[in-house]
Amino acid sequence: MYDTIIIGAGMSGLAAGIRLAHYEQKVCILERHYTIGGLNSFYRLRGRDYDVGLHALTNVTPKGTRKGPLARLLRQLRMSWDDLEISPQVGSEIVFPGNRLRFDNNLDLLRSEVAREFPKRVDQFEQLISEIVDYDDLDDTHAAMSARERLTELLDEPLLIEMLFCPLMFYGSAREHDMDWGQFSIMFRSIFMEGLGRPQAGVRLILKHLVRKFRGLGGELKLRCGVKQMKVADDEVKTVVLENGEEITGRRILSSAGWCETMRLCDDGQPVVSRAPGRLSFCETIAAIDLEPKTLGHDRTITFYNDNEQFAWTPPDTPCDLRSGVICSPNNFEYGEPLEGPDGGGTVRITALANFDYWNGLDEEQYKLEKLRWYDAITDSAVRFIPDYRNRVVDTDMFTPTTIVRFTGHDNGAVYGAPDKQADGRTHLKNLFICGTDQGFVGIIGSIVSGIGMANMHCLRD
Repeated sequence: MYDTIIIGAGMSGLAAGIRLAHYEQKVCILERHYTIGGLNSFYRLRGRDYDVGLHALTNVTPKGTRKGPLARLLRQLRMSWDDLEISPQVGSEIVFPGNRLRFDNNLDLLRSEVAREFPKRVDQFEQLISEIVDYDDLDDTHAAMSARERLTELLDEPLLIEMLFCPLMFYGSAREHDMDWGQFSIMFRSIFMEGLGRPQAGVRLILKHLVRKFRGLGGELKLRCGVKQMKVADDEVKTVVLENGEEITGRRILSSAGWCETMRLCDDGQPVVSRAPGRLSFCETIAAIDLEPKTLGHDRTITFYNDNEQFAWTPPDTPCDLRSGVICSPNNFEYGEPLEGPDGGGTVRITALANFDYWNGLDEEQYKLEKLRWYDAITDSAVRFIPDYRNRVVDTDMFTPTTIVRFTGHDNGAVYGAPDKQADGRTHLKNLFICGTDQGFVGIIGSIVSGIGMANMHCLRD
């Protein structure tokens, strides 16, 4: 008998496990894969290490800051700033036809860029900032308001609205065409007001610290140990049945698998989909090059691009949407000395919206060929906005929506889960709760905060 069984060894599951183990709970984390992290993980290919999922940490506030999600999670997990070895971004940009907004971890740069590109909208932009600063994320009175409607009331420049939406949607919107005002405010703070950063060693450093902390507190982590079913009686989960046939029990179950995916594990006859799964998924190309991108003149950390005045945030009819994307150069953070050896040189990653049904319908041979074709197409689209690096490429890889399904189990390869979140983490069963993407927080910092919050709310109160 465990005090808490956690499904999924992603960021939220690991954080929840640490929080509970601090209070001497007997905790077991179940992970169906051979490695941890879900889509925020890493792998080694042909002698090189690659991150998946991590472009940058959001919510990066300076060392010593006592407020904000990063400071809160460090306190709750009893970790130090130095454990994460975060280096801030060099600087990023949003590029639309004829317009460019640069930003970094100081809001004043974005302010000056808006004044340069949209000089008549400075006062309106300041009013927007004021409303976001005043937004209380603990008061959900206006959280579900349409962000598009609210922005239209505050800004009378459609292009500026689209440019602000582009990075926020790419980094955290499960809802098509729009965002809830609460989510928009949280994402605006996390990217533009707090900022972006990254450990030079990538996501593996974060995962290493989380796992070491969890196991050091006596927590159990079972890899290759997926959940087949949860047996339900008297409105609670009585037994968790593993894919190997073993059965274990826990007073509470905390699932980071996603709402629809968790409901499907219950054997009580409830409708599998009580809310619609998300549809927004991605393809991402990864290129290892033989020198750092800044040597070629590309010194931006992240470039969010869109090739017309309107930004489309919906699954494309084509296999990939070549009209917009995210170009990330993991080298372009304020690190110390560059890495030597196979992981020296540089990396360029390009992310584009993709059509899950198309990629899921391919047989193995077609899938390999289409990956090659769309790798080239995505790269062709991106080099319109950055220096062309293709003659310096020494190795490549690419993932698709089916890769996301394989490593997260999310229906439709939906990176940000279902559009309708369950903010309190409760389900129809007394001892089953959810955390992570479908609870409402996204990104690495958001996922960790979600795990901590749900552990505090549902697993520590008694």
